[in-house]
Amino acid sequence: MGKQDFINIGWFMKVLIVEDETRIREGIAKLLGKFENDYEIVAEGLDGKQGVELCKQYNPDIVITDIRMPNMDGLEMLSSIYKLGLKSKAIVISAYSEFEYARSAMKLGVTEYLLKPISVVDFSNALKNITEQVEEEKRKKPEQVGTLEQIMREILLGHKHPNLDTIKYLKSAYEIKLEQKFFMLCLYMGNAFDEKKDIGYKFLRQAFSRYENIKYVLIESLYHRSIVMLIYSYNDGHDIERFVQYQLLNQVDADIVVGCEEIEGIEALTSGINDLYPYMDWNISFEEGILISYPKITQVQTSICIYPIEIENDLKKAVFSKDKNKTQYMIQDFHNQFLDGKVYNPRELKECYVRFLWNLLEVGKEAGCCNDKDLQRQKLLDRIMNAKTHYELNNICDDVLSSFSFDANKTVSSHLVVRKAEGLIQEFYNTGITLDEIANKLNITPEYLGSQFHKEIGETYSTYLKNYRIAKAKELLISTNMKLYEIADKVGYQDPKYFSKVFREVTGKLPAEYRRTIK
Repeated sequence: MGKQDFINIGWFMKVLIVEDETRIREGIAKLLGKFENDYEIVAEGLDGKQGVELCKQYNPDIVITDIRMPNMDGLEMLSSIYKLGLKSKAIVISAYSEFEYARSAMKLGVTEYLLKPISVVDFSNALKNITEQVEEEKRKKPEQVGTLEQIMREILLGHKHPNLDTIKYLKSAYEIKLEQKFFMLCLYMGNAFDEKKDIGYKFLRQAFSRYENIKYVLIESLYHRSIVMLIYSYNDGHDIERFVQYQLLNQVDADIVVGCEEIEGIEALTSGINDLYPYMDWNISFEEGILISYPKITQVQTSICIYPIEIENDLKKAVFSKDKNKTQYMIQDFHNQFLDGKVYNPRELKECYVRFLWNLLEVGKEAGCCNDKDLQRQKLLDRIMNAKTHYELNNICDDVLSSFSFDANKTVSSHLVVRKAEGLIQEFYNTGITLDEIANKLNITPEYLGSQFHKEIGETYSTYLKNYRIAKAKELLISTNMKLYEIADKVGYQDPKYFSKVFREVTGKLPAEYRRTIK
């Protein structure tokens, strides 16, 4: 089959090659180069995971993929991209001739299945068949291109560029023109999206049933965790905005964010949602019931966001004291700090939350209350920076605190004498109380107390006292601005240099270095 046998398709077919073997990948690219200039290789991927991301980025007409690849195989990749709504045609290549692979590929709608080594004739036939399929789909009748919701969703989310056939169809069927003006309303539901989306659809339909002379389409966006309402026939966008602000928002749950924007032209829909969505997080800077209107929101004047260091210090004291109620109180106090009627830049506010929670985790780890290995900090950071409501920020704090165990390191001795000794140490640790002094207070011999203490606690008296003093020193280093000599004296060391030596023996760091590291 020669070049003349190919269909003259009149546009470039975008091709994505996904193959982990460099030699084969380069060979496919060379083969494609033999067939006129109708095929453009837009990208190459090394495995299925890369292939999915490249498909989302380039939306190719044809995907040429191997089956056996690391991380994600070709069939899993195709299944993933079809679930995303992408319509790429696929040529599947495999060195394995088992029928199961071919059958799995056919279930996904794959019509072209080639075995390695690839025959030039077979490859040419596969390309021709794929090209004919694409041609046939482009000749479909307008009513077969999908519902209005499907078309507008594809355009809005950037999965489809409005071609001439689509534009003609929208104009004839819905009187939607290329230069059409749209009023976009976005209902962000966050993690409650799956739970609340049906209620959201019903609410919008009922609310706008009272608004005359408008036409709209409702679009679900899992990526944005939102329902997007595109109003494409209306008289006055300002009037719709007033209607939403003064009649709708008082009926919306406080954990839902509503934003709006007026957009000129079908082709601007994708950039429109991409402009509006990031500004939805300004909701956390206002009191409840405020409509986020773009581009007005870009002109908002903000107050300086001052980090509440006093609350942080009190939080550290509460954590070191293993006081769960006080810790919860300080977290709530931190929330309330930013609910003072002022408008703060949401990014600065979120950065305060990052700093506050990172300190909470660090202090929790030092106090033995939290093993933050169980918390993936990158995911935690993403949750904070993507939050758009106070409820989301509160939930993040609650999730962090739920990883704490305030009783984890408390020694529970079954021996009454040892429990009394612990109480005396915790009361008089800063005086340098000795084993003999405690034994005298308890009317027992030092030898008996020492042996029982080691048996119950698992440490000698002197080790326990030293560790307790250093734990108190850590608390003061982190939660106060006291000088090192003041801290040494506070925990029972009259010589600051000796205190520093003991502190390094226990922690591996000098007190000043420890304070600098944590802060």
